[in-house]
Amino acid sequence: MAIKRNRRFHAEVATSSLSDIMFFLLLFFIIISTLANPNVIKMTLPKAESTEKTNKQLITLSVNENKEFFIDKEPVNPEDLEAHLLAKLGEDKSQTVVVRIPYNLQVQDLVNVLQIGVKNNLKFVIATNKN
Repeated sequence: MAIKRNRRFHAEVATSSLSDIMFFLLLFFIIISTLANPNVIKMTLPKAESTEKTNKQLITLSVNENKEFFIDKEPVNPEDLEAHLLAKLGEDKSQTVVVRIPYNLQVQDLVNVLQIGVKNNLKFVIATNKN
């Protein structure tokens, strides 16, 4: 009695690793697309877990709840903010400007202040509480 065995070759594609590869590609493209956004305001953010002291000269730009502006505790008119800030910096544009703004003001108020730094190529840091 002759039993014929099926010796045909069946092509198989292993798809178990394809989902892992697609996940890594998706993650890679999401990270790259957020880094390549040209409309982002570039600034350095302070770490809120610990306080660090630096020897750099800092200029403090404060805004209170009434939208009154102060540069190193000196009141400044909002229309003259950019001119006073540039006069305070002088020729040394490498100084860091620390922005102290209350949490309950609108985001647009913060963006208006940060646009001064973007336009004049200055370093701005947003002050936070240690929480």
